Amino acid sequence: MGYVKFRKTLNMKKAYFAISYNNRKLFYKEIKSLKTLFNKNNIELLIFVDKYNFKANEESIMMETAFKEIDNSDFLIAELSTKSIGVGIEIGYAFAKKIPIIYLRKKHAEYSTTASGSSTYNVDYKNEIDLYKSMEKILSQLNKD
Repeated sequence: MGYVKFRKTLNMKKAYFAISYNNRKLFYKEIKSLKTLFNKNNIELLIFVDKYNFKANEESIMMETAFKEIDNSDFLIAELSTKSIGVGIEIGYAFAKKIPIIYLRKKHAEYSTTASGSSTYNVDYKNEIDLYKSMEKILSQLNKD
């Protein structure tokens, strides 16, 4: 039995977390908070930049891998408190595949009209506690669908 079938058999969902590799270290507390929430809700949180490392000449393999992971996810979470072309591409791909998208940004961070316009949910958060509470509400909504 393949991993996706096994995950579905367990009724486990998978979330693809899109964040810029360069910005990942800035969001340690927020990601830790989300991991706690997702574990509690039996949802696998795949943080692409944590799971994979690619060499400079492996851009095509990187994007092919990202798209496969998005295809195997129930929803995509995009952290865009700082702009990222790569995260924008991941949002566009998920949108085209009709995969629900959650757009995250810290309050007072620059607003992305394209990310917001493509997203199912928008979350402006102050800190990791605020993010946890907002995501908890969204997860309960996603579990109803």
